[in-house]
Amino acid sequence: MNNYKLLSGNEALAQGAYEAGVKFAASYPGTPATDILEYFTQFKEVDAQWAINEKVAFEVALGASFAGVRSIYSSKHVGVNVCMDPLMTATYSGINAGFVIVTGDDPGMHSSQNEQDNRLIAKFAKIPLLEPSSPAEAKKLIKLAFEISERFDTPVLFRITTRIAHTKENVEVGTRVEVNDKPFEKNPAKYVMVPANAYKKHINLEEKLIKLQEFSNNLQENSIEIKDKKLGIVCDSVSYLYVKETYPDASVLKLTMTFPFADAKIKEFASKVENIVVVEESEPFIEEHILQMGIKCKGKHYTYRVGELNPESVRDIVEGKPKTNYPKPARKPVLCPGCPHRATFVALRKTKVTVAGDIGCYTLGATPPLSALHTTVCMGSSVTIMGSLTGILGSDKAVAVIGDSTFCHSGVEGLINCAYNKVKGVIIILDNGTTAMTGAQPNPATGITAKGEQTKKLDLEKLCMACGADIVEVIDSSCSSIENKIKELTATNKLCVLIVRYSLCKMIDRTKKPAPKVIADKCKKCYMCITVDCPAIVKDENGNIKLDNNLCAGCNVCAEQCKFGALETTK
Repeated sequence: MNNYKLLSGNEALAQGAYEAGVKFAASYPGTPATDILEYFTQFKEVDAQWAINEKVAFEVALGASFAGVRSIYSSKHVGVNVCMDPLMTATYSGINAGFVIVTGDDPGMHSSQNEQDNRLIAKFAKIPLLEPSSPAEAKKLIKLAFEISERFDTPVLFRITTRIAHTKENVEVGTRVEVNDKPFEKNPAKYVMVPANAYKKHINLEEKLIKLQEFSNNLQENSIEIKDKKLGIVCDSVSYLYVKETYPDASVLKLTMTFPFADAKIKEFASKVENIVVVEESEPFIEEHILQMGIKCKGKHYTYRVGELNPESVRDIVEGKPKTNYPKPARKPVLCPGCPHRATFVALRKTKVTVAGDIGCYTLGATPPLSALHTTVCMGSSVTIMGSLTGILGSDKAVAVIGDSTFCHSGVEGLINCAYNKVKGVIIILDNGTTAMTGAQPNPATGITAKGEQTKKLDLEKLCMACGADIVEVIDSSCSSIENKIKELTATNKLCVLIVRYSLCKMIDRTKKPAPKVIADKCKKCYMCITVDCPAIVKDENGNIKLDNNLCAGCNVCAEQCKFGALETTK
């Protein structure tokens, strides 16, 4: 009897890799790819590791491939940017045992600062690209990815999007097939990419691409479905499902190995249909190639480069219509009730300094009414941007805010750079003892591995001093105390690190800190308590303050803002 499990695309992908004999997996948390690594942690046969950042994750996974075991790297799309340096050279050197690079792209920017299309990286890096259209297909294709990797001595890019990553499907679960480790042979001509070696490897890479294109042309997963010859649709990824739902009678060319392009199949398809429309999310990746081949086709209006597609938008694309209905957020994003970062942002708002922010849930400090974060670019950028801001505006005019996991990811280098270049200013590390935004994963500062094992715990205080900070202080206190400390440190004209330490577990511990009590007779309706932007405290239809005891975590930040004692705390 077949064994089926309800799995998300990420889980199905990881299950398929496990069954394919993968022995090493590395990642850094990032939606929509986080739970790939988390799924691997249940298997004793897989060494699953959270790395401090994506570049390190890529390199340790590549090293495992060199050593002779099948390995996999996964991250969200912008994480691939961080590992581009080793990626671009690994395409020259090749691999030993199979090596797959999973990119979790995020069309629609559900949890990202951009929606870049990482299909373009496959062409840029000159490596094969596979794209599943469903969780079940993700499980099937990941096995193929390892086979391609070993057959052609190349990393394989495996692109999964948010919709597929988080959609669930009944997937047949099989047994693991153990793959013999490949012996590692010392071969500098292959693994040492000095110019003389790299030049030859580049020639080999171009020859390899020709063979990969032939493989793509013959791959049955690049499938032609001929029905109504008046309309031929070329598509990939989840767009295939939208096309089949919207135009079930159309002829379809489904590209599963999207790069190298299956030119022979594209020409064959074009010869069998009267009109070709390309339906693809994000960039006109496939459309531009078909046009370069000299084949007439129609793609989507440029407005559909923004956001996800759906069955309704497929009809607009085929009919040549622009996008008119841009989605609106269902609700305003807000920090969780009891979030330990809230007190810091309330304090920062009062100091009126310019705040360079970073990637994490604390980015929500930018939203009104907190309005206490003024720049966010990428992981680690808060520290380096602060260094420029204080140098131009003054050391008391700007601070950096960064989480503990993000500081380990790429904030450390920024601190070293600040110390080296004599920067004066304050870096605030929001240390809640976890990687909260992506689901409370551990990081080096927690002393816990991906598999929940105890390990060496990074001492942030000692690290910051070693990196050159003049002053390092730790605080776990009220908004007013944090505000006073920020004012004190910004006035020192030194390079300071303030670690605001508040364990996330306190946020969910409702027994130690009960909710404040609303004293209606004392309330002056100034609504200062509302400005902390907590969903647990609201105004009712009559303008009275109401507190939801089920949501409230008892952090008392709202009570601190009340000058009239209308929110009574219980110790």
